[in-house]
Amino acid sequence: MDWRVPLADLDFGKAERKAVMQVLESRWLSMGEVTVQFEKAFAAMVGAEHAIAVSNATVALHLAVLALGIGEGDEVILPSLTFVATANAIKYTRAQPVFMDVTNETDFNLAPSAIERAINRRTKAIMVMHYGGYLCNMPEILRIAREHNLFVIEDAAHAPGSSLEDRMAGAWGDVGCFSFFANKNLATGEGGMVTTDREDLAEKVRLMRSHGMTTLTWDRHEGHAHSYDVVELGYNYRIDEIRSALGLVQLEKLYLTNALRRDIVRAYREGLKDVEVVSIPFEDHPGVSAAHLFPILLDASVDRSAFIDAMKARGIQTSIHYPPIHLFSYYRGQMGEIHLPVTETIGKREVTLPLFSRMTEAQVEMVVEGVKGAVEEASMVVERS
Repeated sequence: MDWRVPLADLDFGKAERKAVMQVLESRWLSMGEVTVQFEKAFAAMVGAEHAIAVSNATVALHLAVLALGIGEGDEVILPSLTFVATANAIKYTRAQPVFMDVTNETDFNLAPSAIERAINRRTKAIMVMHYGGYLCNMPEILRIAREHNLFVIEDAAHAPGSSLEDRMAGAWGDVGCFSFFANKNLATGEGGMVTTDREDLAEKVRLMRSHGMTTLTWDRHEGHAHSYDVVELGYNYRIDEIRSALGLVQLEKLYLTNALRRDIVRAYREGLKDVEVVSIPFEDHPGVSAAHLFPILLDASVDRSAFIDAMKARGIQTSIHYPPIHLFSYYRGQMGEIHLPVTETIGKREVTLPLFSRMTEAQVEMVVEGVKGAVEEASMVVERS
């Protein structure tokens, strides 16, 4: 469909095309020197000792869980209000995800009080997800983790460039995991990054992303080695030079594009402040957000499906972030009935509006006016039912 306002859009231009052409002209496409440059630049942005580029954020999470030695019989506490990959990465290692509720209808992040209730002798880690680019209450979560000797994994897929108390997303936990999917603030199509201050974890992740081999093809190409050993059960989770080249250019833009996103969020808040049947979470949330998503909550008097259809009729794309994982058929079959009241309420009423750095004032106004009209139409559906 040819959307008048799509949910997301890329900020790609001549610099990205030039970076890709330079890789093609180098005739070295697999992981090499450009990836090394990307890793160094990303580590510097986050303020982490190590950054390891991988093929996507799902494998970043998988490697994080593996590197921390989490496996069968262990439990990891996480929110259900996240993309399913957050939980799947735990299941890949035969560990058990333990879904807990988010804070409230104004803060969609994992609730520290819920974490404390879930801890038992099998708990090994807390996996947070910084919803929409708004950081979790990391000081309190780290306090809980230290008290109970637990690892902390940050799913920072929404949060490149986000910070709290002048500390960046991906620099709070034992491991941070980022996504460079095509709709993310820093987009390479596919791709991800693992960040950590721990040398031992960085070494494990580097080994496991490339078959557990002690040297890479690039090392041998450069003459630094002529053979290799395999010392871990590894995977082919490598990124390539084209995506790393795109990542470097996108990283240079990140500060500006995140600022533009925050400007759009402010415009949305101002435009929608008098719409009584719409509430907007994360008002006055501490820290600096990457503003990856702009979620709204519809009042129970508004039929969500009818609202989404009314927005679509206006040429405005919307989405839902997220259907709660614990309600999916697979996880219900695996874990039985779980009741998370706040998560389930949000899951029924949340709608995500378009947000991308290249949005024009006219597009923002179109969305604001579209919401006002769509809620009226969707409210009539509920009245008639």
